[in-house]
Amino acid sequence: MTETQHISTEQLHSFFQPRSIVLVGATDNSRWSIYTYENLKNFEFAGPIYLVNPNREIVHGQRALKSLRDLPELVDLAFIMVSTQRVLAIVAEAAEMGIRNFVVLTAGFSEMGAEGARIEHELVTFAQAHGLVLLGPNGNGFINITNQIIPYGLPVARPTISGPVGVVLQSGALASAVLAFAQAHAIGVSLLVSMGNESIISVTDVVDYLLEDENTHAIALFLESIRHPEELRRVAEKARAYHKPIVAIKIGSSELSSRVAMAHTGSLVGDNAINDAALRQMGIIRVASLEDLIITTGLAAYTGMLPGPRVGVVTPSGGACDIISDAAQEHGIILPDFAPETVASLREILPPFATAHNPLDVTGYVVVDVTIQRRSLEVVLNDPNIDFVMELVSLDTSREPTAIALAAAYEQYERRAALIHAASRPVVLMYTTSLDLPPSGRAMVERTGLHIVAGIEHGMSALGKLLWWSKLISTPSSTVPEEPLSPVSSDFPRTGNWSEARARTLLESAGIPIVPGVLAASAEEAAQAARQLGLPVALKIQSPTLLHKSDVGGVALNLASEEAVHTGFTTMLERIRTHQPTDEIEGVLVSPMRAAGIELLVGIVRDPLWGLVLTLGLGGIWTEALKDTALRVLPVQRAEIETMLGELRGVTMLRGGRGRTPVDLHALSEVIYRISRLARSLGPQLNALEINPLLIGTAGIEALDVLVSWEDTN
Repeated sequence: MTETQHISTEQLHSFFQPRSIVLVGATDNSRWSIYTYENLKNFEFAGPIYLVNPNREIVHGQRALKSLRDLPELVDLAFIMVSTQRVLAIVAEAAEMGIRNFVVLTAGFSEMGAEGARIEHELVTFAQAHGLVLLGPNGNGFINITNQIIPYGLPVARPTISGPVGVVLQSGALASAVLAFAQAHAIGVSLLVSMGNESIISVTDVVDYLLEDENTHAIALFLESIRHPEELRRVAEKARAYHKPIVAIKIGSSELSSRVAMAHTGSLVGDNAINDAALRQMGIIRVASLEDLIITTGLAAYTGMLPGPRVGVVTPSGGACDIISDAAQEHGIILPDFAPETVASLREILPPFATAHNPLDVTGYVVVDVTIQRRSLEVVLNDPNIDFVMELVSLDTSREPTAIALAAAYEQYERRAALIHAASRPVVLMYTTSLDLPPSGRAMVERTGLHIVAGIEHGMSALGKLLWWSKLISTPSSTVPEEPLSPVSSDFPRTGNWSEARARTLLESAGIPIVPGVLAASAEEAAQAARQLGLPVALKIQSPTLLHKSDVGGVALNLASEEAVHTGFTTMLERIRTHQPTDEIEGVLVSPMRAAGIELLVGIVRDPLWGLVLTLGLGGIWTEALKDTALRVLPVQRAEIETMLGELRGVTMLRGGRGRTPVDLHALSEVIYRISRLARSLGPQLNALEINPLLIGTAGIEALDVLVSWEDTN
């Protein structure tokens, strides 16, 4: 496989701002060609547009060239629309002439299977060897609205609003819908890129470019797959440093592959949950719909960081106040009481039948006094109990206003805009539903520079996510350098599944507390071990092929005498040899019984994309029943593990609910941290390491059972 090469922001600056373009394979018989040419013309591309078609003298009403060699000058960008088999030859010819930037619209490459992948590999190898920058193949191109340069293979309607939102899509067909939705809600876009197969230019390359772009304040991603996780981590860290939010929709929710299903963790964790944890750890805001993608990114781009979760709300509707109150609770938004001086000032403005509380309903009196809501907003803006203000504005989307009504609305919004632009706190404007803004509304937004969020449901969700991101960015990093990992040696080959007896040796070597145990090869040895460890004891069959021991009768509990141990050992082996015959029985592990306590699952599995993933949850018999878990991609710090424990619904048990003694969460986090370091030190061969349960009881914190499996390297 050809090694991925990073395309610099300087290279992409030239790529996305060409001064001349050639369409290779231009033809009146292709809508792709027609749309691309019309987009360039309709948006008044300032430079020359050359068309190449060896079989037609006139294409799109313009004289066509027979070949690239007929170009009168070296062009900045070649837009390729020839057949799949001809793409490499065309690119090679253009490269020989000195052309360095290419959009390959043509499909039929790796998305079509092995033969297409082979052809794409040849194209990539050539492009990398000659320092070419290539978008696609199987991509529609890009839409540079800031500079009105639109080499894009689907129709783009005018006018477009340029603005602070950058959009990167792994789906070309969705670009038109995304752009249309953004424009309908007056959300300005700086650059939209349809990635295609990401053969040379990757999603992370474009994100890197947009982070450097002064016109872009927030970035929207539509991800079908995450091709370069380490690069995504890099640009996400850069985004945090630049205070530019990244908002992503990541499709797909399939389960982890069956190779880790032998652990409880594998049945609890799916790819979707791991993606969610990874994106969250990187500070990327994840959403679930295209509407939320654009609305959330628009809010973030126009508003920036929010100083805190306390919001003062001003609306013209009591019903909207109720909806907002419910949504605020759902999304972690606080509605504090107004300060006494705010209430006093509002009472001087509001009609006698209005109540001056948060959220504020200025009532239908807005029909009588069109200034009442703006004047109330001015008062609320100065309330000391709030961090920002949200105002619900009225927009009639059913009809266009009369000239007189429009003039009055313009006057009110211009006064509102002056107030908001001068305010010391952020003001978020929102309208009730996510219906498209009417033309007059879009004109009002452009005229005043205001941003209006589309709909209470999407808007409140977006506010909650922006608050999460703002808190993340404003919280000082607590990263503490950790000690280097020490390699762990073992006398056993690192293949397949290990029995608990083998796996215990790893925990012991890492200083992880584990219940005492003796491996017995006979009934007599088992009885002697029971006497040594102290009765009562538990017996557990040890075999790499019998992982779920209780399912095959391989567990005996509460054996209170040596005779019972002797009998239990003999009976267990007879039962297993009769019903589950195996030549890989290592013996029977004898361990002292422990009193009931709080049981946790600590599971670590290797995800093919993100690497080792830590899962914490209630353990024992409750693991699969409750599925109360918290996930992180490793590595994590001790403090983050304590945060994970706090995310569990069962955390009240740990904190001493209902008269229980509180668990020392710091000590528990330390043990889990050591387990995570052990897993990382075992190298890339480790497939899964699971302790279920990790018991917090009278003997302290102890692992009662451990499972280890290794990658099949054959």
